[in-house]
Amino acid sequence: MTPFAIAGVQMHVNALHSNVEGMLHRIDLLMLRFPWTQMVLFSELAPFGPLEKFKLPPENDVINQFCESARRHKIWLIPGSMFLSHPHDGRVYNTSLVIDPDGNVIRRYAKMFPFLPYEAGIAAGTEFCVFDVPDVGRFGLSICYDMWFPETTRQLTSQGVEVLLHPVLTGTTDRDAELAIARATAAQFQCYVIDVNGLGAGGVGKSLVVDPTSLVLHQSAGQEDMFPIEVDLSMVRRQRETGMKGLGQVLKSFRDRSTDFSVYDRNSGTDAYLKSLGPLEIPQQGSRAGLHVDLPAKAEAEAQAVQQARVPGLSPVMGKITSG
Repeated sequence: MTPFAIAGVQMHVNALHSNVEGMLHRIDLLMLRFPWTQMVLFSELAPFGPLEKFKLPPENDVINQFCESARRHKIWLIPGSMFLSHPHDGRVYNTSLVIDPDGNVIRRYAKMFPFLPYEAGIAAGTEFCVFDVPDVGRFGLSICYDMWFPETTRQLTSQGVEVLLHPVLTGTTDRDAELAIARATAAQFQCYVIDVNGLGAGGVGKSLVVDPTSLVLHQSAGQEDMFPIEVDLSMVRRQRETGMKGLGQVLKSFRDRSTDFSVYDRNSGTDAYLKSLGPLEIPQQGSRAGLHVDLPAKAEAEAQAVQQARVPGLSPVMGKITSG
């Protein structure tokens, strides 16, 4: 076995003032209750909530406090993420830190897929985050909406990532879809998924730990929760060698594929349909993606003709079912 104890912390996040003191207190409490914990993961934007106005420079005292906590408890610490501004161009990135047990920041990861169009103004990162825990295994980091794009996990697991750490801030009705994606990701890429959401301004909870067979090891409800789970990375290696439950060997099948995908060549024309979907913007009433659309006369006539062809007896003038 290659066991390793990872704890998620699902906590209430306030949008109007710092949550850093509360995070540090919860780390102290967690390590008092579960001293065997070796890594701690918080939710996306847990330190200051979702408002960009609380952005910080890339080097700041808050990071130093997290580093000291990791050093004192001898843990790996991923304190969610923060809005950090670039020192040269001032662009703001949603950034996660990986802090080692000696209190050193060993990786910084900027979210690749900001939740557009709602996170307008947040820049997209371009570098993947992979790091090794000595004598344990290889870990990767993605943030919230990144997981909706399987290419991100494909890149990480193709580099050997065995545990995907996934801080989330989801307070919307698509949380159940995210839970399905988390389970599918674990099965598709034969890895553990540690998915930690917040509460209050930090989300609706329902944090999740999934093993490489898509089995849910833990799911939080809608209250505060600390959940240390011991994962076994030898299970990942065995499954990747023999297949899930002795069946699908998906990573090896992808490696040995006979097809390359032209959709990833932006000049291939394969993605022409995607260009027809309109701009990436928030739907509004009166837009073609919203309600109460005023169609031009020609388009309205064409729409009625199509509808009449589909439904016999529909009047093209009145748009209603006729009695004859």
